[in-house]
Amino acid sequence: MTRMILAMTAAALLPGSALGQPLANPDPLPAIDGADREAIVDSVARSIRDVYVFPDVGEKMAKLIEKNVRGRKYDGAARPGDFADMLTQDLQSVSKDLHLSVRAGGPYVAPANDDEEQAEYEAQMARMARDNYGWKKIERMEGNIGYVKLDGFVDAAHAGATAIAAMNFLANVDALIFDLRTNGGGSPSMIQLITSYLFDERTHLNSFYVRSSDSMEQYWTQAFVEGPRITDVPVYVLTSNFTFSAAEEFSYNLKNLERGVIVGETTGGGAHPVEMHTFSFDGYSISMSLPFGRAVNPVTGTNWEGTGVEPDIAVPASEALDAAVEDALVNLMDGADNDRKHALQWSLDGYRARRNPVVLSESAALAYAGKYGPRNVRLEGGALYYQRTGRPEIRMIPLGDDRFSLEGLDFFRIEFVRDDTGRVVEFVGRYQDGRSDSNPRTDS
Repeated sequence: MTRMILAMTAAALLPGSALGQPLANPDPLPAIDGADREAIVDSVARSIRDVYVFPDVGEKMAKLIEKNVRGRKYDGAARPGDFADMLTQDLQSVSKDLHLSVRAGGPYVAPANDDEEQAEYEAQMARMARDNYGWKKIERMEGNIGYVKLDGFVDAAHAGATAIAAMNFLANVDALIFDLRTNGGGSPSMIQLITSYLFDERTHLNSFYVRSSDSMEQYWTQAFVEGPRITDVPVYVLTSNFTFSAAEEFSYNLKNLERGVIVGETTGGGAHPVEMHTFSFDGYSISMSLPFGRAVNPVTGTNWEGTGVEPDIAVPASEALDAAVEDALVNLMDGADNDRKHALQWSLDGYRARRNPVVLSESAALAYAGKYGPRNVRLEGGALYYQRTGRPEIRMIPLGDDRFSLEGLDFFRIEFVRDDTGRVVEFVGRYQDGRSDSNPRTDS
């Protein structure tokens, strides 16, 4: 029998590591027997009874795996990893809680001294910094729409400066999109920081009930932020079925406070903060992600556990960005002056063409091919190409109604004019600022 030699717990509202960590997984992990499985079940069941957010559900889960190990249901699990997967399935069959999971790894090795502990901490911080704390992309898009691709909510104690720089870069946009389609969660402190830029007044965002203290921890927007707030522009949040945990909280908060439009797919459905418990055995370790609390939204009085956050605009995740941009451009035109409407319509036409590409038959495309003074349009391989004398050739993208954009060139578009017989007789170049110039057809 392999005996458990150490158990330790690390509280975490975001993915992180306890002091020390399992070594790289041996391939394969050692074989285990019935006595090993009983020891693992005993450790897991005790932690669940002591910590799980709902004591009655925790008791049911503990009893189920104890019954199953006595009934030898797990005898087919020859390795720790196989056994951990079976425990996860049984625990989730009762709780439906996707935050609750059991995993197997290599032997747990605690730091030998303070220096080793500090070195491990610094290595973890370096890894997070190289990943830019999950801030993957920040962009000002066409139409003056801000775009953020954020893949994790790293605690503001570490990522605060990065978040502040990003939000200040976006201070002058007319609409703002947060892309959380590949965001698996993180810390409520980062949610608190980012959201503080989106509200004028101090606002209650969310609360967490903690079982161990029978208390409620509240999260509000901050009274002060560095730089201007972004309070009067529409906000969109892109989601997928991968979007989980803290990323769901961000979405749920903004939706229920009527501060954001959710675009994409229903999210994963995990609303419980977790602790990481690690049990060390001879030759391997068992780790468990164990929910110790639950989110309580101040508007709904509940949360998104098991249901996820439903989108306001439901589209496949792959189409969410284009759908959000199109919705933003349409809404921004309402009340805009003529010059601004022209610029927004210009952007909207381009996005719509990308979402629903216009396909021209070869005969239809051939009608445009020809010379128009210094401008030449030719057809090759089913695609049209535009070239002005002395300048590079650029592929033309059909927009419909005799209109084209140019690949990689946003400020210039083409419109053709036909005569009464339908023949294309004129090339009109249209510029984003409203200017235009034209050339009659000069070939036969």
